Amino acid sequence: MAVKTYREAITEALQIEMRRDPRVIILGEDVVGGLGGTNGEVEAAGGTFGVTAGFAAEFGRRRVIDTPITESAIVGAANGAALTGLRPVAEVMFMDFIGVCLDQMLNQMAKFRYMFGGKCDVPVVIRTLMGAGFGAGPQHSQSLHALLTAIPGLKVALPSSPADAKGLLATAIRDNDPVIFCEHKVLYGESGEVPDGEYLVPFGEANVTRRGNHVTIVAFSRMVLLANAVADRLAKEGISVEVIDPRTTSPLDRDSILESVEKTGRLVVVDEGDPYCGMASEIVSLAATEALDALKAAPVKVTPPHTPVPATPHLEQEWLPSPDKIEKAVRATLDSKLARAG
Repeated sequence: MAVKTYREAITEALQIEMRRDPRVIILGEDVVGGLGGTNGEVEAAGGTFGVTAGFAAEFGRRRVIDTPITESAIVGAANGAALTGLRPVAEVMFMDFIGVCLDQMLNQMAKFRYMFGGKCDVPVVIRTLMGAGFGAGPQHSQSLHALLTAIPGLKVALPSSPADAKGLLATAIRDNDPVIFCEHKVLYGESGEVPDGEYLVPFGEANVTRRGNHVTIVAFSRMVLLANAVADRLAKEGISVEVIDPRTTSPLDRDSILESVEKTGRLVVVDEGDPYCGMASEIVSLAATEALDALKAAPVKVTPPHTPVPATPHLEQEWLPSPDKIEKAVRATLDSKLARAG
């Protein structure tokens, strides 16, 4: 297996799927790069982060489509294309912008199959960038995956590694239902081994990134890397931490989470989403309602506070979950009165 960055893995998945299936198209703002090159040639910038650089030259402008700056039109066009037999991959440049096109997701793509009595497929993929860490401010740094997870009819994927980025995106493109594919912008430079050729990671199957017996950490997207670092740090003290990466929030691998909690009896959930009505609350609720007898300590959530993302870099870092905050939460579950009583 070759070592690739998260960005390169996404690019490779798109290339493989477009070469494999001529129905796959890409559309979004600056996915080609816009006009303005020498002699009117198309620039090959490939979007803000360069993921689709050179795609227009290989696949042509009929399959790689620069759109106006209007997310509602981008997602609306993707919906229509899917209903006519294409398999569009639409880019909503930042997750924050789903507010502009939420109706197209909430009331259209998520409902088509139900409204039409199961007589149509809606193979739309929405690629979007989530997460803080770049000092991009409160309108370009949000993690709204829980909001999207709450919409019946949508599937939501959050890859935390280059291999999962490639495998989950390929699965998303081949899926006959709409998928929101959430890429964390801070992960784009992360490297790791990526399987060669066609590679699929099934939805609804969590990845156990660290095995352990004392505490379970469930973490999402970039937070998986922080949880792994804490698990490795605590292992030096003999504290055995199991890290679960659900990889998709809809469908959610409830069985793997419950199996781990029943084994360790302790749960910490780390998420960059909001503490209210978010995935951390959902996982704690799952453990409290379906694994209560196994719990030896109260579950702990590690999330940002219920505020907009700060624009100032040092405040943004204070706002984010950190390895130190995660370690403190793990130690709290080990030292709780409930734990000693058990």
